Amino acid sequence: MFTANFIFTETNLDEEFFRLDALILQAAEDTEGYLGKENWVSQDGKKRNSIYYWENMAALKQFSRHPSHIEAKKRYTEWYGGFHVVITEVVKSYGDDAFAHITPNARKRQTP
Repeated sequence: MFTANFIFTETNLDEEFFRLDALILQAAEDTEGYLGKENWVSQDGKKRNSIYYWENMAALKQFSRHPSHIEAKKRYTEWYGGFHVVITEVVKSYGDDAFAHITPNARKRQTP
């Protein structure tokens, strides 16, 4: 499993941004191997992180070549004060099963 973490600051989110953003999400959802998306905001509200989950790198690369995604990359200065992308491979995921998550939960068993 891989993630593409898109970390950014906003400057001017207009109607065109939201139109293109919806197309990009649809393109991701239509890509075979797309698993889901999460969004996070920094404590001060200045940075946002959109995390896209993918079954494999091939799916992520396929999405990255979608025309709507390419258009958004060319126009990012219209809407963002800056951005940073982090591509990661998920090697482990675990928790207490208190809530569902996109990643598999390899819960650690405790011995008595």
